[in-house]
Formats: sequence, structure tokens, C-alpha cells
Amino acid sequence: MTRRNDDIELLFKANYTRMHRLAVALLHDSNEASDVVHEVFSALIREDVTGTTPGYLLAAVRNRCMNIIRKADTRRRLKELYLLPGVIDNSDDWPPEEIFTHINEIISEKLTTQCRRVVKLRFSSGLKYSEISARLGISEVTVYRHLSNAIEIIRKNLPFYE
Repeated sequence: MTRRNDDIELLFKANYTRMHRLAVALLHDSNEASDVVHEVFSALIREDVTGTTPGYLLAAVRNRCMNIIRKADTRRRLKELYLLPGVIDNSDDWPPEEIFTHINEIISEKLTTQCRRVVKLRFSSGLKYSEISARLGISEVTVYRHLSNAIEIIRKNLPFYE
């Protein structure tokens, strides 16, 4: 075993329990938490591990968990916005990947640059209207108008609205 593998093994043994506990606390799913911790160590295998601290490892776990939560939250918001009784299945897998991809294509192709920024900040970053307004230097009313226009354009371009 090389020195590098020894270092990773020592890091793993010393930090796995805390990293896993943090991931479970954030994700509420032990299997997904294990996957996150293993992804962090997989990334370490590809990188230089010298100087890696427990704080760095915990931050890496937290960041990966937050990305998972953000993606799930975006799906939940889309589900709430577009769920129509009898039209869309009310399952946890909604929207299916193809609809999610189609919505992202509509956002990329049909919305103005400013409108795309507002949509990304609202639905991907989860910012409030006031936060978007401050970040982009526009009024909250303009943020609302961009979001309303975006939702209307997305609805018009989704297959089940035709």
C-alpha cells in the first residue's frame, strides 16, 4: 500500500463516523449519507490528501448534502407549481427526468437572460424576492414579473398544457 493510500485510510478511520453522522442529520437517510461520505473519499483519492483536516472533510460532506437537498427542493417546488389534479401523477418521482430536462431547456431557450437569472436565483438558489432584488439591483415587483412571465412561458411550452 502506498503512503497516499495509508493517509486516506487513516483519514477514513478517524473521520467516517462524524462525517456519516453529519450526513444523516442533514439528509435523514442512512444509505444516502453513506454514499455522500464515500463520494468525499473518492474525490480525495483523485486529489492530494496532505493537509486534509477533519473540518475540511465535514465541510465537503455538508456541501454535498446541501447540493442533494437543493436538487430535491427544486424538484419539490416544480411539483408544487405544476401539479394539476388528474394531469400529473402525485408521486415523489415527479417531475420525471425528461420533464425536468424539458423545463430546463425551456428556461435556457425561451427566457430572456434577466428572466433566467431571476428563475435560477429563486428556484435553484432558493432566494427570496427581496434577496433577488438586492442582488440584481431591480425592484421586487420586477422580480415578481420575471417569475410570472417565466412560469407562463414554461406552462405554454410543456406538452400537457397544449
